[in-house]
Amino acid sequence: MDLSFFTTASFWIKTLELILALSILVLFHELGHYSFARLFGVWVEKFYLFFNYKFSLAKWKPGKYLKWFSTGREMGAMETPVESQIEAREVKKIESTEAKKSKQTVADAADENKNSWRATEYGIGWIPLGGYCAIAGMIDESMNTEAMKQPAKPWEFRSKPAWQRLLIMLGGVLFNFLLAIIIYSGIVYSQGEQFIKFADATEGMNYCETAHKVGFVDGDIPLAADGHELVTMNPEDLQAMLTAKQVTVLRNHKDTVTLNLPKDFIFQVDEEAREGGAFMEYRWPVVVSQTLLNQGGEKAGLKDGDRMVAVNGVPTPDYFTFTAELSKNQGKNVSLDYMRDGQVMNAASVPVDGEGHIGILLTEPIKIFKPTIIHYNLLQSIPRGIQMGWDKMVNYVKQLKLIFTPQGAKSVGSFGAIGSIFPPTWDWVNFWNVTAFISIILAVMNVLPIPILDGGHVLFLLYEMITRRQPSEKFQEISMKIGMAFIIALMALAIGNDIFRFVIK
Repeated sequence: MDLSFFTTASFWIKTLELILALSILVLFHELGHYSFARLFGVWVEKFYLFFNYKFSLAKWKPGKYLKWFSTGREMGAMETPVESQIEAREVKKIESTEAKKSKQTVADAADENKNSWRATEYGIGWIPLGGYCAIAGMIDESMNTEAMKQPAKPWEFRSKPAWQRLLIMLGGVLFNFLLAIIIYSGIVYSQGEQFIKFADATEGMNYCETAHKVGFVDGDIPLAADGHELVTMNPEDLQAMLTAKQVTVLRNHKDTVTLNLPKDFIFQVDEEAREGGAFMEYRWPVVVSQTLLNQGGEKAGLKDGDRMVAVNGVPTPDYFTFTAELSKNQGKNVSLDYMRDGQVMNAASVPVDGEGHIGILLTEPIKIFKPTIIHYNLLQSIPRGIQMGWDKMVNYVKQLKLIFTPQGAKSVGSFGAIGSIFPPTWDWVNFWNVTAFISIILAVMNVLPIPILDGGHVLFLLYEMITRRQPSEKFQEISMKIGMAFIIALMALAIGNDIFRFVIK
């Protein structure tokens, strides 16, 4: 068991990226529920970033109080209008200033106050694992059923038409998908898209050992996956290849070959990836960009633009075979064949250092192959962002069904798995790319028809809209408990996998 990783700079950078991303995503998700609730006049009792079990870093109710490091109710616990001290003060104030009015008028005034954003308590909890939006008049994860025994008030969730309640519950999912679109649109607007098409990667691709076993050959150029055209190394095309039944490739620049992939191919590749093996990479040639002082490349007279052809007579068409041959000759001299200005030249005795290097810097693939560059103006970036968000969501949904298999259960992860996909150095473009993808994941997971998730509430509402009657409160309460147990079990599995993956293994 090696725990040294947890003391590295990359671990703490990934941790900060994870917390920042989750904060943004949870805030936007709960803002979706809040916005639709406020739109339909439903009282939002509390709006919290992070959970505040027994303790809040800060809480604020406009015009009433601002408290720092405050103890209070458990996370998600709802205050009933009758029991709340603040509510009592409001009613007392109304009674004193409107003494001549009837009690019914006072009650109406108190009810009207619920329709203001000022009636909500806003806060920051101390457990950075999520957040919540406590909506009056609904059974949620707080399991506070006492308030539900009181007569329904006009500003409560349960008093609104089913279609309004449906939109309130879908608000978080819709806002998460909207956030992903905004991020993707912003990235393509500011950065554009620059990539190498498979068709322009003339040397094809190198594949991992798992891919070799199912028939891929180094140098194959991907063409299609289940009829879907494969263009480049974007997540959509990679996902399509990994989940396809059949993949078509171009071999030896002339033969079209169709490969049949096993159902668990994606899990086999994932297992090898955990050991450091990438599914596939561009088979890019070794082209010198610069030589280092007093090392083998400089002594051999190599120049900018020279392309390596062979080491000791062994063909080295790509970086991987080239470095493999040098590693076999650490501390020795080798014969290098290289191409310059269309002619093959030879350096007879080139020293290789003890680490298998000859002291050359390499030209990036994007400068060797013909890159495709797409720039977007503001109006063009929006539909492109929508397309990227939709494609990623569809691919993730396709992958999600594989979770309910033995191999899929092993791939489930929690915060460790999510954090591992962030870049090890701070890179804002990559950070926003990952954040957008997690926003898609959060939207899809929340809409699953599991009680306690938004999808569970949506299922109840769809039942009500079809049958014209609500599920009983007792049924909803029991369903919530079952849903809570399922989520706890799933989280236990995910955390257990993370511990095994990142600590034990």
